[in-house]
Amino acid sequence: MTDDFSTDSQGRLRDITDDDTRRREILEGNFAQKTETTVSRTIRPATEADIPCIMPVFDDAREKMQASGNRKQWTNGYPSVEAVQNDIRRDGGFVIEDDGKIVGYFAFLPSPEPTYKEIFGGQWLDDNRPYHVIHRMGGLHGTHGIFSSVMDFAFARDPNIRIDTHRDNVIMQHNLAKHGFTYCGIIYLLSGDERLAYQRI
Repeated sequence: MTDDFSTDSQGRLRDITDDDTRRREILEGNFAQKTETTVSRTIRPATEADIPCIMPVFDDAREKMQASGNRKQWTNGYPSVEAVQNDIRRDGGFVIEDDGKIVGYFAFLPSPEPTYKEIFGGQWLDDNRPYHVIHRMGGLHGTHGIFSSVMDFAFARDPNIRIDTHRDNVIMQHNLAKHGFTYCGIIYLLSGDERLAYQRI
């Protein structure tokens, strides 16, 4: 099952990137795996004062998703201000800054994640030890290495990470595979929508 998803995602990613130069730039831009050496990148806890700078990050990430064919994820105002406020209250909201400017955001939250209690069509690599989950990750247009920076941050704090993504989010699936995550099965959000679930330990 893992190979099927991987092959399908790679094929769709090729179709997307072959479409036109703009889409290639979008696919590579946010998730390029290096940061310009002239940029000083830091990750720090988000505050409510950061929210006006965080919401444009979601707007840009949403545009990238839609341009790559992923039009069903992050709809109807999600991620919302309330979602970020909840992350912050749980000490799990983080901003990524380049030279002091907010260019990315993600939530890094401790287990348990309620929607991960049941998994279908597979199983977690480990379902006994505590873990952290990453949600709501995104970066501004033209920002490089967001995914890699988040992974470095996360695994420096917990070797057991879970993450889920939409079936149409081939960018995320590609990067998860590249960073050693294993597809584990299907989970369902509180809304009833399915997500592909991944874990790396």
